[in-house]
Amino acid sequence: MRAMILAGLALSAAPAAAQDGARTGPVFDGFGPHVAVEGIEAVPADTEFAHSFDVSRRAEGAQRNRGFESAARFVNMHAAHGVDPDNMRVAVVVHGGAVLDLLTDEARARLGHGETNPSGDMVRAMLDEGVRFIVCGQSAVGQGVSQADLIEGTEMALSAMTAHALLQQRGYTVNPF
Repeated sequence: MRAMILAGLALSAAPAAAQDGARTGPVFDGFGPHVAVEGIEAVPADTEFAHSFDVSRRAEGAQRNRGFESAARFVNMHAAHGVDPDNMRVAVVVHGGAVLDLLTDEARARLGHGETNPSGDMVRAMLDEGVRFIVCGQSAVGQGVSQADLIEGTEMALSAMTAHALLQQRGYTVNPF
């Protein structure tokens, strides 16, 4: 029974890229895969989103951070269904081990976390499109990470709790999973 539950969880957690018909774009090519869903009402073109993602889990091995990619998927799938990317405000609040997935290559090497950041190019592309990455200062200090160690454009807050509270005051919803 336990094996069946674990297998079911693994299948439900499979990235959209493994699904038939998955594609990336139109905002981010090469990451943020999504699929078309038939038979649903269109998302109104004048929809505005202010949505945040909470990411604490570090990427495994040489993989990109799946939490970061979920934020890219959110942007891609809504843009593909008619929502103007300029009407999407997206923030990724990063704490715990995931802070290490926002290090520059130089900082990763110096701090002993590998030579290159597999999430680096994806994060820079997302920053270029206005996605905010906000690091928990408590987690950063606890791991010996300073603002100078982070990919340019990454913000640092007093804590992840502070970042979420401020975003909620500005109308952001929080991704529930």
